[in-house]
Amino acid sequence: LGKKRETEDNNHIFFFFFFFVLDNFPKLLSHIISQALSTTMATELNPKNFPVLSYVLDRLPSFSAKSSSDVDRSSSSSKSDPSSSSSSSSHSIEIVTQMPHLAHPDVLASMTNAIADVAQTRSVLRTLGPRPDHETVDKARARLVEIDASLSESFEEIALSPNDIDVAEKEQKRREAVEQEKTWYNSILKLNELHQSYEKLLKEAEERLVRIYESAEKNAAAVAEEEAAEVEVNEEVVSILQQASENPLDLVDLSGRKLKILPEAFGKIQGLLVLNLYNNQLEAIPDSIAGLQNLLELDVSTNFLQILPDSIGLLSKLKILNVSCNKLTTLPDSICHCGSLVVLDASYNNLTYLPTNIGFELVKLEKLLIHLNKIRSLPTSVGEMRSLRYLDAHFNELNGLPNSFGMLINLEYLNLSSNFSDLQDLPASFGDLISLQELDLSNNQIHSLPDAFGTLVNLTKLNLDQNPLVIPPQEVVTQGVDAVKMYMGKRWVSMLEEEEKMANLKDEMDQTNTDWLTRTTSKLKTYVTEVSDYLGSNSPKDPYLDQQL
Repeated sequence: LGKKRETEDNNHIFFFFFFFVLDNFPKLLSHIISQALSTTMATELNPKNFPVLSYVLDRLPSFSAKSSSDVDRSSSSSKSDPSSSSSSSSHSIEIVTQMPHLAHPDVLASMTNAIADVAQTRSVLRTLGPRPDHETVDKARARLVEIDASLSESFEEIALSPNDIDVAEKEQKRREAVEQEKTWYNSILKLNELHQSYEKLLKEAEERLVRIYESAEKNAAAVAEEEAAEVEVNEEVVSILQQASENPLDLVDLSGRKLKILPEAFGKIQGLLVLNLYNNQLEAIPDSIAGLQNLLELDVSTNFLQILPDSIGLLSKLKILNVSCNKLTTLPDSICHCGSLVVLDASYNNLTYLPTNIGFELVKLEKLLIHLNKIRSLPTSVGEMRSLRYLDAHFNELNGLPNSFGMLINLEYLNLSSNFSDLQDLPASFGDLISLQELDLSNNQIHSLPDAFGTLVNLTKLNLDQNPLVIPPQEVVTQGVDAVKMYMGKRWVSMLEEEEKMANLKDEMDQTNTDWLTRTTSKLKTYVTEVSDYLGSNSPKDPYLDQQL
């Protein structure tokens, strides 16, 4: 009993001391942090390890107003260490000297946004305190283990005590007391983990800022290079115009110059035959281009053109026009007046249709490239392009071809591939393309080739992949172009024979009907004659016959 009372007294002393600690926890926490954890603040960055991050953070505004004690400490710190501000200033001067773009407001703003998480974390850690040293962390871990062990022993004592009735209540109180004590030590471990994460965050932020600076440096270099190139281009353009005013030019090549504007004065260059403006940044072609009356070749491909001027139709001698790789949605109707055109390349645009009369007037056109657009149909006039030899219309939205398509008797190359679900059949006149040598119909929804397909005697290359073909069957297609032509030819001959039989049978039926009609007509004529003779004669009449007549 004596030992039991002594144990109980010790327990009372322990709990008294424990609750005393809890009551004075804030004061004790402040004292311990100021004494045991007064190591160097992890939130204060070393400019040598994090030069860019330190520079940017030094220029951030404070996230919260400083207390009077903070102000006093900072002022006393500055007095005690007058070299701190000068050191920071010298670091800023040094890093700006090495990385001059840091002083640019846009670069600094971009970097500030990129490290918002670092600044917020630093502010929180400054409030929580410095990072605990290793000894404190180890003691906290050890103490947590001791507390758990002590808790288990306490529960066993409470459970084995014969006089304790409210065992559950005592266990609950003991558990709550222990959890409060563990909270303190867990807070030390959590604070240590926060500082570990903060260090990792600093490294990532420094790398992020370096990438931002490198990107800004590259952009600045690109802008400087572009400005220099623009000045150079402007000088080159002026030089060309001056040269043209003195001596006629037949060729002007300004490709790849990043040219944004073509001066109106270009339309006054007399005798110009070839104008190459490929791969620039042109958004428009001036109307004055109509003044180049002798122009034979115009290349404005790979620019930002959305429309072509109507005056382009006045280039009556133009033979080659390349407007590919732009943003054109239509071609002007006036382009039909370029009657000398031999090659027209309008591929890689956003065209949805071609001018209605394009075939009636571009009768000399031999090569037409309109692939990679959004064209849904070809105008009927396309059949009038009797000189056309090459037509590429793949990757469009064609839902068919006009019946006049078969009039392109000189067409040698035709690519209609990749119109996908839109192109399902070909016109019956397709077999009239007697000069066709290469044909690509892959990636469409064609079920049957035209009946007269076998008459394409010059066809040597044929691609029918990715089509749900029924006629001809797939086993014939896999044997090649000759097998397809033979199959379609035999099928066409058999169809012609069947049509001839039907025509002969019809002729026979028509002849039979004609003979029957002739005999009937002859009998009717005889009858009418006899009746007429009877009615016109003076012989006695038969009363019954008169009544019937």
